[in-house]
Amino acid sequence: MTETTAPRPVSFASLVQQFFTEYLVTQRALSPRTIASYRDAMLLFLAFLDHLEQERQNSVRSRNLRLTALRAFLKFAARRDVSSFFVIEQALGVPMKRFERPMLGFMTREEMLAVIGEPGDTWTSQRDHLLLTMLYNTGARVSEIIGVKVGDVILDESACVHLCGKGRKQRSTPLWKSTVQAIRAWLRRNPSLGKDAALLPNRDANPMTRFNVTQRLHIAVARAAQAISASANEVSRHTPSGIRPPCICYSRVLHLV
Repeated sequence: MTETTAPRPVSFASLVQQFFTEYLVTQRALSPRTIASYRDAMLLFLAFLDHLEQERQNSVRSRNLRLTALRAFLKFAARRDVSSFFVIEQALGVPMKRFERPMLGFMTREEMLAVIGEPGDTWTSQRDHLLLTMLYNTGARVSEIIGVKVGDVILDESACVHLCGKGRKQRSTPLWKSTVQAIRAWLRRNPSLGKDAALLPNRDANPMTRFNVTQRLHIAVARAAQAISASANEVSRHTPSGIRPPCICYSRVLHLV
């Protein structure tokens, strides 16, 4: 009788590579943003979930999001490496944490206009003014706004902007006349921006990042708080941006996915 050779266990590095390249990209065809979120979750989980909450000060919602990504990988790994099924099953037993949704505050129209401010003379000031104007006008997520290209903006009689959101869902949102004017002024100042260029680039001509937007928003809120009693502490990074006038929720100003 020939002796059967036990299959060699699959390495962790190999499993991770197959998970991203074969499973997430090829089989499930997830969007680049979702894959990036799973990548971040995999890196952060190596420091474990308690570290995310206690040292990184992540919210319970962020912690659960990281755990969701890990579970997807573990279920994939269980099918590829049966010998590790018991360990994987234990890891899958880590529960989600429950959390309460806080009641959202709101900003008056006057306060929101103070945050948006007036376009200054500098390139950065005019870009930030357009950024905040579009967030207020569209109610879009930050990831949707920074993904807008010049060709996604329609400035004729039926002015609108084409947005690509979660799950690659596309939608068109009407633009106010004031927003159209701000976009036209911005494009006149930046005639080199082609249709495929980011409408709101950074100094390197690349699309702004969510971190960039966080910084610029905090600066705008701090500036507005000096003029009127608008609290900068209630600006959250985890829910969709503004609703229609005359008010906008503090915690809906910025969304980081």
